[in-house]
Amino acid sequence: MSMEVHPQKNSGEAYYDFVEDWNLIESSFVKQYGIRLRQDDDMSWDEFCSLLTGIMYDTPLGRVVEIRSEKDPKVIKEFTKEEKRIYNEWRYRRREKICQGKIEILTYENFWKDFQKEAKRMFS
Repeated sequence: MSMEVHPQKNSGEAYYDFVEDWNLIESSFVKQYGIRLRQDDDMSWDEFCSLLTGIMYDTPLGRVVEIRSEKDPKVIKEFTKEEKRIYNEWRYRRREKICQGKIEILTYENFWKDFQKEAKRMFS
């Protein structure tokens, strides 16, 4: 049975990163489609996205996405050491990005609070 990679399962979260996973994307295209992305310079963005969406679970990217997106604690408990590493690294990177985003939001909010206080002091 063939199954497609669903880069954004029901949660809307993407389980791959174009930059960090580029080698997996390239090797998956070679395995599944026989396409060497570095040599195919006339592929449109739409075609690339369509083909990426159709990547199967038996490709390097497909397998990693399957591990990263696993939600069943029983399955996760049975992961090999390497699968646990892949799963945990993705969770860690995701948390880091979320925390960084929160810091940027707080910095922005604090800037405007300080600006408002200073403007109120200056113009009151």
